[in-house]
Amino acid sequence: MIKELKIRVLPKQASSEYNITQAVSQEYAIDLSSIKAIRVLKRSIDARQRQVMINMQLKVYINEIPTDDEYIHTYYGDVSDKSPVIIVGAGPAGLFAALRLIELGRRPIIIERGKNVHERRKDIARISREQIVNSESNYSFGEGGAGAFSDGKLYTRSKKRGSVDRILNIFCQHGADTSILADAHPHIGTDKLPVVIENIRKQIEKSGGEIHFETRMDKLLIKNDEIIGVETQNGKEFHAPVILATGHSARDVYYHLYESGIELESKGFAVGVRLEHPQHLIDQLQYHNPKGRGEYLPAAEYSFVAQVNGRGVYSFCMCPGGYVVNASSEQGMLAVNGMSYQARDSKNANSALIVTVTPEDFPEEGPLGGISFQRELEKRAWEIGKGKIPVQLFGDYKLHQKSSAFGEIEPQMKGAHVFADVRSILPKEIGDSIEEGVLAFGKKLKGFDRNDAILSGVESRTSSPVRIVRNREGYSNIEGIYPCGEGAGYAGGITSAAMDGIKTAEFICEKFRNF
Repeated sequence: MIKELKIRVLPKQASSEYNITQAVSQEYAIDLSSIKAIRVLKRSIDARQRQVMINMQLKVYINEIPTDDEYIHTYYGDVSDKSPVIIVGAGPAGLFAALRLIELGRRPIIIERGKNVHERRKDIARISREQIVNSESNYSFGEGGAGAFSDGKLYTRSKKRGSVDRILNIFCQHGADTSILADAHPHIGTDKLPVVIENIRKQIEKSGGEIHFETRMDKLLIKNDEIIGVETQNGKEFHAPVILATGHSARDVYYHLYESGIELESKGFAVGVRLEHPQHLIDQLQYHNPKGRGEYLPAAEYSFVAQVNGRGVYSFCMCPGGYVVNASSEQGMLAVNGMSYQARDSKNANSALIVTVTPEDFPEEGPLGGISFQRELEKRAWEIGKGKIPVQLFGDYKLHQKSSAFGEIEPQMKGAHVFADVRSILPKEIGDSIEEGVLAFGKKLKGFDRNDAILSGVESRTSSPVRIVRNREGYSNIEGIYPCGEGAGYAGGITSAAMDGIKTAEFICEKFRNF
């Protein structure tokens, strides 16, 4: 017999299958010896009261041994002799589009400007050590996209539960820990995600798909007002319908699309800083315990939002037990991001603290004005930090002065850093809103606005500043090109980008079902 049961237990009780089994036996008066296995279907932390509790939905096997895997398998057949579809970009949108194409009987040909996920590590390390940015291989470009080395968070606000579950199951099929199926805020970790990405690539190749690394799309091929393929930097042409999944940092692609007559529109996004606190402080405050999280709870998270001076101010991409990284993708410009390993065991928590901006804030009119705005901020960050991550204590940020020494908090960063006036990077209204936002959040979480909290900048790549307009059938104003993912302005994060990649693959197969 298999039963699905709900249980609410203390963190220690939720810490092992044996403890969970005992709790189920007691709660539901089930003979302990008859429970042969337990699977956690959903798990969330309830820290609203002083006593933190764990809510779980379980599948309990009573006098029965599980015979199925914990995740749902997807079958990928051989498409080596099938009609091709070009995918530009090997981030989550591109990779999941490729997997879905294989399911639907199409052969994906992925063109990726960056290197494979293993070789990318060397170029990312060079940014940290030497402040040298390879414009084709960095935190934004390469196999796995921007998410591969920036935390691996899989949480999404999407209400399409079935679609989300599908993405999580595919990740598990390719090596992710099955805990992501249960956790309310699933997270793979920067140290684990690259292996999963490699496994996805191997599956695509095994099924007859192609992946071309260090191959940059330089030109869309247009014939009779229709996209018929792409040309790469070495002059090689690929002919087939095109899924464009280039990510939100492929600025040269946006310029080429604009020049090619593809309809673009400017969109709002958000910019700001990274903010670091001791993880122990966040644990104490969120778990209502001066001892912190203890032995059985994970590193605590937070999420804040406020309205300041008519703008939204909010935390974003919060990394418990994480690191701030130099995520620059162009030499002479500097952008920061955050990441965590699976264990989330760094001394500090960090989060972006960002402020909404709209096209009215941009220095240039037109659909590419947001890119100019980003570049202007990133250039300032590079200049005041001389290529290193500029950092400033919140107490000095309030006084508009450069810091000279750290307080009790030591920065946890992947990349060289230097004291600078971080506030001077930002337009006045953005800088002021960040100060007021931190003070407002300090009223909700005591100590959040401490003077030795560390700010670093600039956080400018929160989402795409451009939307590539597409119709209900998924293609742009010129037929043959199907924009998707974060770069197209239709997703935000690994999971939603993967979902959009799947949807776009379905669009293209429906359009060309007779070919």
